[in-house]
Amino acid sequence: MLRMDRLSTTLVRLTIDRPPANALSLDLIQALADDLARFGEEADAPAVILTGAGERFFSAGGDIREITARADAAIPRMRAFHRLLVALEGYRCPLLCAVNGYAVGGALELVLFADHVVASEGARFGFPEINHGLLPAAKGMRQAMNRLGRRAAERLLYSGDLVSAQEAQAMGLVDEIVGFTDLQDRTCAVAETLRLKDMALFSAIKRTFTDAPRMTDEELEARTLGDMQDYLNRGETAAARERFLQRKARQQHD
Repeated sequence: MLRMDRLSTTLVRLTIDRPPANALSLDLIQALADDLARFGEEADAPAVILTGAGERFFSAGGDIREITARADAAIPRMRAFHRLLVALEGYRCPLLCAVNGYAVGGALELVLFADHVVASEGARFGFPEINHGLLPAAKGMRQAMNRLGRRAAERLLYSGDLVSAQEAQAMGLVDEIVGFTDLQDRTCAVAETLRLKDMALFSAIKRTFTDAPRMTDEELEARTLGDMQDYLNRGETAAARERFLQRKARQQHD
């Protein structure tokens, strides 16, 4: 259902493998959230790649059969999904999506919380819920507006239409488009590059991206000063600044 491949000490791939369409069941949602929480507790937390099995579906989104079979299952299921979105947003290391096909509904919400998205040429994206008697999670809709802008989010949410990988890239949802056979290798390469960055600084940037829209100017100043105290006092960041200064000095001498 959810395959975990430890590609290296600092890189993990999670594959949604639930034929025929990799729909998100309650158990799968909970497993994803639990894995992210566990990885985040590691001292040397890995970069995480989220993808789907096969060529046609990243994921068809939430398993609507679980809701229609039992109406009372809808609320605990949405609570679990909201918890997953919180876990995705709060994951402190690089989080990437390798979108191998359709990413719709709840699956698109997962993609919206990724730091980098690589899509195959045949990938498709959308929020079809309005046509199926459903709504996305409020947190996912807010992320769509924050990531894409209100107009693009409205287009997807009000129409329920799907867009191509090329259209998704134009609206800022997708970073790169590659052939299906290159998808995993390219995503791994980006993940490894990001994971080589200073993870304390990377985490600080992610945290501010998340918090800044709800912070006052005074709170932003306090965050800036607090982060500055942290990174100025770290040996790793001091060494990076010294390397930069030495490189500049060599360039000026040449």
